[in-house]
Order: sequence, then structure tokens, then C-alpha cells
Amino acid sequence: MEKPHLVQIVSVPISCSGEIKDTWREVAKWAGDQLHDLYGDVVQTRYYDLFDEECPDIPHNSHLPVVLVDGQLVSSGGKISVPAIRKKMAELSR
Repeated sequence: MEKPHLVQIVSVPISCSGEIKDTWREVAKWAGDQLHDLYGDVVQTRYYDLFDEECPDIPHNSHLPVVLVDGQLVSSGGKISVPAIRKKMAELSR
């Protein structure tokens, strides 16, 4: 069995026109569902708000959202990319 991977996504809710939207949490769930469909229980995806007590350490000068696989930075800022996550998982599985 392949070693399980932990995908951690860190961001914050977005304030838009006087309301708070949890868009990054929704995108993180979608990405997690995609990864689970591809890899099953070999991957776990967790979303954290930046100020959650359990939030992992993120590299200094990172931009949100931050994506980590097994504690290694995949992306900082921009979008949450399932192909980039898959590539990092493949690199770490070697």
C-alpha cells in the first residue's frame, strides 16, 4: 500500500459586499473530493482558516491560499491546483 499523503490548505473567508463567503473552503472541499476519487484513502485533505489553533505553520511571506503536501509547499497564492498537488504527491512517493 502506498504511503498516505496529507494535503493541507490554509486560507481565510472572503468579505464581499458586506457578507462573508467561504469560497476557499468550498474549493478545498472540491479539490479534496477530486483527490479522494483518484487516490481513495491514500490521501487526506484538510482545510484550515489561518487563525485556527490546528493551522499548520506556513512559510514566511506566503500568500493565501497556501497548499502543503506532507508539510511541503505546493503553492502560495493564486489557485488551488489539483494537478500540482498530484505532481507533488508523485514526487514524494518516489
